[in-house]
Amino acid sequence: MLEDDMEPQNPLTEKFTEAEWKALKEFRSTLPETFKEAFPEQDDAGSTSYNLWGDARVSVVLMKFLRARNLNPAEAKDMLVSTLRWRKSFKVDEAMQEKFPEDVFGQLGRTYGKDKDGHPISYNLYGASKDLDAVFGDTQRFLRWRVAFMEESIALLDFETIDQMVQIHDYEGVTMSTSEASSIFQGHYPEFLAKKFFVNVPSFLTWIFWIFKPFLSAATAAKMSVVGSGPKVIGTALLPLIPADQLPKRYGGDADGF
Repeated sequence: MLEDDMEPQNPLTEKFTEAEWKALKEFRSTLPETFKEAFPEQDDAGSTSYNLWGDARVSVVLMKFLRARNLNPAEAKDMLVSTLRWRKSFKVDEAMQEKFPEDVFGQLGRTYGKDKDGHPISYNLYGASKDLDAVFGDTQRFLRWRVAFMEESIALLDFETIDQMVQIHDYEGVTMSTSEASSIFQGHYPEFLAKKFFVNVPSFLTWIFWIFKPFLSAATAAKMSVVGSGPKVIGTALLPLIPADQLPKRYGGDADGF
């Protein structure tokens, strides 16, 4: 709840540096103004509570925005305003309640296992559907599904001991992509990635990654890895971070998976 002014400390907040606490104090003082700016049509915006990602700890959530903007409170405020506006216009809550066709999206998203640090692992299996036109043809529907899956993955985080996830994007059989999804997650889901792997990536999509890499923050780019194809090659990259019993066999682990 973003309105809480005081909260118990937890293992994540105990790791904050002195500089981060200083930036956080300044950032929190701007919240009433931030809400007014995000919702100018709402007369009581500055005194209304807002729920972002369930009952996530306020300091941990705000620190994500600060870290994404190099501890600059003004820039973090702008990012939060943009995110609150986007969530309202995109209707995130409605997307989470939407029933997506099982035959189109039922196999595209999975959460399975944890890495060695306890981060949950989410899998985006874009080639799991043989009808890619059905998946990507309606771009807005795909984005609603993708955002809903992201929100479901975030629900696995307790924001007290773990506030990031590992993502594995499997592009086997995929001949298209959408940059709009990347823009959404870069701009409105800050610092949720512990690590992100792109596996079974066609050569043309590899070029796209390198083209867009200069537009990513250095910290974000450092968390991303493009991996080749096949269990042995993928396992070489993933097993140093993910226990074999938590990694499906198709990716070089020992688990039956999904």
